[in-house]
Formats: sequence, C-alpha cells, structure tokens
Amino acid sequence: MRVRLICVGRPRNPHTNALYDDFTSRVAKLGLDYDSGWVAEERSGGRYSDEHVTERESRSLLEAVGKSSKLIALDRRGKQFESERLAELLQRWATPAATIVLGGPLGLHTSLLERADALWSLGAMTLPHELARVVAVEQIYRAMTLIRGVPYHK
Repeated sequence: MRVRLICVGRPRNPHTNALYDDFTSRVAKLGLDYDSGWVAEERSGGRYSDEHVTERESRSLLEAVGKSSKLIALDRRGKQFESERLAELLQRWATPAATIVLGGPLGLHTSLLERADALWSLGAMTLPHELARVVAVEQIYRAMTLIRGVPYHK
C-alpha cells in the first residue's frame, strides 16, 4: 500500500508542521509507504480570476499525481466517512497506490474533481489549509491502526 498527499502551497507553520511530522512518522511505523509534496500556490486577484487560479493549481496537482495512482480529492463536496469505512476504502485506494490532493484556499477546479476516483470530505467546517493537512494524515494514521489492529481508535 502506498499513499501520497500533495497540497497546494508550501506548508510554513512550524506548529502544524511538527504535528504533521509526528503523524507521518507514526504512519511509517505501521508499514504504509507514505510521502507528501506540494505544488506552488497561485495568487488570485490582479490578472488571474479565481477560476483561472484553481485551474492552474489543479493542473499542477494532476501533473504531480501521474497516471498510475488513484486520485482522491479532499473537497467539501465529497463524502464524509466513519473511521472504519475510511480504513476499508484506504486499503482499496492505496493498493497499489493512491494520491490524495488538497487544494489551495480557493479549492480544486472542476476538471480535477471530475478526474478524481473519489471525493473525500473532512467535514462541513472550513479548516485552515495547513490544519486540513494534519487532519488528513491523522485520519490516514487512524485508518492504518484499524487495518493493523493497533489500539488507537476509540
């Protein structure tokens, strides 16, 4: 099983980065081949409309995903999953490989959402971008503990 998380925008907050790093090290100990990356964030306003910004960012994300990986888009319009269901889906998505993408402040372009194999929502609330990244990896860790039978999920 292999999972990759690609975000729009370089993570800068040292506090959320530390928490993110903690969960990525936990995931690695459970045997999941996990890595992450980011693509450049485009600036809206000026010469680029919001639509154009999301299209450019989504194009960069799609280029980073490649063709051989299942594409899972984190999007508020996606489905919310209970932990047990997410564990089942993660096994299916990540065999052999899944790439989870997280858009920038404006979200993901329709072209990427239509290409996605699944849409996953972290909830109806708006989260700061870097916190959403932490929540995603924590949920991946929680799913892996369920898959491996490790006590964590309560």
